[in-house]
Amino acid sequence: MASPSVNASGINGALNLWRRTLSKNTELFDAWIRSSFVEMNSALEEVYFARENRADVEGVGDDIKKQILDEGRGYIIKLVAEGNTDEGFGAAFDLLGNLGLYMAALRRHEMTNPAREQKSPHQEASALGMHIATSLGVTPRFATSHLSTHNSAVGGVQKSFTSLRDEFLFLDYNTCGILAFKRAADALIRILPLGVSHPVTAVLLNDAADALRAVKKFNEKLFGELDTERFFFCVRPYYKPYRVGRHEYRGANAGDFSGINEIDMLLGLCRANDPYYSQLLVDKMLFMMPADQASLRDCMSKRPLLDQYLDCVSSAGEAWFQTNAAAFLEVCALHGEIAAQHHDQLVEKFIAGPAGAISGTHLDQVTASGPPLPVLLNALEVLRDLRVAANRSDITTSHAQIEQLRDLVS
Repeated sequence: MASPSVNASGINGALNLWRRTLSKNTELFDAWIRSSFVEMNSALEEVYFARENRADVEGVGDDIKKQILDEGRGYIIKLVAEGNTDEGFGAAFDLLGNLGLYMAALRRHEMTNPAREQKSPHQEASALGMHIATSLGVTPRFATSHLSTHNSAVGGVQKSFTSLRDEFLFLDYNTCGILAFKRAADALIRILPLGVSHPVTAVLLNDAADALRAVKKFNEKLFGELDTERFFFCVRPYYKPYRVGRHEYRGANAGDFSGINEIDMLLGLCRANDPYYSQLLVDKMLFMMPADQASLRDCMSKRPLLDQYLDCVSSAGEAWFQTNAAAFLEVCALHGEIAAQHHDQLVEKFIAGPAGAISGTHLDQVTASGPPLPVLLNALEVLRDLRVAANRSDITTSHAQIEQLRDLVS
């Protein structure tokens, strides 16, 4: 995967079709986000990347920064005055994404910074974001879905911050991985009405395993093709926290969809009644699509498959148990491998490693989730170990239950 080439005549025709569903002001803002906005961000990234200190973006490219600020604000003022921006969920959610991309770019270019502000200096953008988000039941900033599963392409080109190859690698492989996780979660949820002993359950478990193997494959390609320096200095900064009104919202995270947590809980590797894990669910809830929020709430009340298999230990000698339990353990193992892959490759190589070369205020604000880097890395390590069912004495994992089940499968 690489940056898509743009065919002007094709893009114009596709834009005309896309615009038929939008109000005039929404249409103009969307067209700007897909064109001049990308060009200006890309130009700034080249300026930043050429600097001796690539983390220092202040005092350079100020004319371009001001152009982004002023042009975007001009569109937003008209949208605020229009008032009725809800032309159905899809249109409103897409507009919220465009607005969020604009505000994230202002944060990236240091035209806003929650560390030095009590409220956002961008009042019209904040007002519009809170208006739309409140009506939709989501967070008032761009979320992962805006750049993945709900990122409409026009003329073969999806929305992005820049035209950099590494950003498109990140967006496209993340989207592939998210969709594969969703396939795995869908297969697992379909087991519940059938029961763990049903002959078709093994088929569904194998489907889930195949989907998780696809996640591993997409991750391997991403980690192999992504340039560490470009990702760290030119892609991740757009995912920093920023204020909307008075409240600071953490950056979008690739895990902000329900599928991965449905897998956690349906397998029984993570538990909704675990204080650490339940806090994670609360923190991410409004960053997900409303349909995902509903799916996650429903999943929290389901009995994990691990517990259901352990309820059947008296049937361990039967053929169905051996077949289905073995397939279940394979899914658990794959889910754990992906968690370790993500932590040990993406986090260590593309975040922790490059962060070691910067210091001061730039290091303090390096994470998208807000906390200092050591705090973030520790939290990610805990989540990894829950998913791999690690043998730890300081946190409660499913290690003992998984080992008990393994002993029953010959």
